[in-house]
Amino acid sequence: MATGTKLYTAEDLLAMGPDARFELDRGVLVPMSPSGFSHGRVAANAQFALESHVRRGGHGRVLAAATGFKLARDPDILRAPDVAFIRTPRLPPEGEGYAELAPDLVVEVVSPGDTAHEMDVKVAEYLAAGVTAVWVLYPRTRTVMIHRADGVRRLHAADAIDDEPALPGFTCRVADLFA
Repeated sequence: MATGTKLYTAEDLLAMGPDARFELDRGVLVPMSPSGFSHGRVAANAQFALESHVRRGGHGRVLAAATGFKLARDPDILRAPDVAFIRTPRLPPEGEGYAELAPDLVVEVVSPGDTAHEMDVKVAEYLAAGVTAVWVLYPRTRTVMIHRADGVRRLHAADAIDDEPALPGFTCRVADLFA
């Protein structure tokens, strides 16, 4: 990193207002472009599947894209996953700031401009911060990679997500996420 490069904090980003579309990668602002149609549809399907289950069982909260989570401090890492889930006992107090905790489950939908390296970095950050599971959805191949601290599992359209420890009783056909 160049000498004299300004490192931003989560508080700096929050002060920029609701139109500031950035994440923080070790204090560096990372622009977030609006999602394309397919990306938005797949993220909405994942959010719907999770929300439907969570509302039936009162398991916690599902949060939509653009919800910021402070994963690390000094320098700050702030990520805004496409969908996130936090179990009830871990819910932070309601407020206007970013949650200073890692969600229990994160869903990221891969866009055409995302690189494998960028996704690997995000997954590693989420897991290092304490996220139990990271689902990476690939619309082009209709596959899901489920990353956990103990390994990675690849699921195809004919498979189901049905053993999610963060969400007891949850089941969803992978094909439904891409419908």
